[in-house]
Amino acid sequence: MQRVMFKSKLHRARITQADLYYEGSLTIDEDLMDAADLIAYEKVSVVNINNGERFETYVIPGVRGKREICLNGAAARKGQVGDEVIIISYTTMPDDEARAYQPTVVLVDEKNDVLSRSNSVEAYTYVGRKN
Repeated sequence: MQRVMFKSKLHRARITQADLYYEGSLTIDEDLMDAADLIAYEKVSVVNINNGERFETYVIPGVRGKREICLNGAAARKGQVGDEVIIISYTTMPDDEARAYQPTVVLVDEKNDVLSRSNSVEAYTYVGRKN
């Protein structure tokens, strides 16, 4: 049996741009992609904390160090600049591997700088974070 598992996520990233007329879907800074083990054109789920929107799309590499999270094309209708999102990727693996698997969790601050990277899904404390 194969299971679809949560592979990695960028937790509480902030949308920095929305471009309705850009061809593509979700631009992510390459540093953030590396931290969350995401590659170009990988399918992701995006959950908007501010408005409850959820959608699936794919990743486009953004400029390294710019810390951008940009909703492109139709995805631009799902959020606005300043909204916080969770970007989640998944993988498929055999049942025995899935039972021992630990995903990669990347927490970012309000400027999309990495606060922490771990392989645990325990509760987190956000220092200096307005909830």
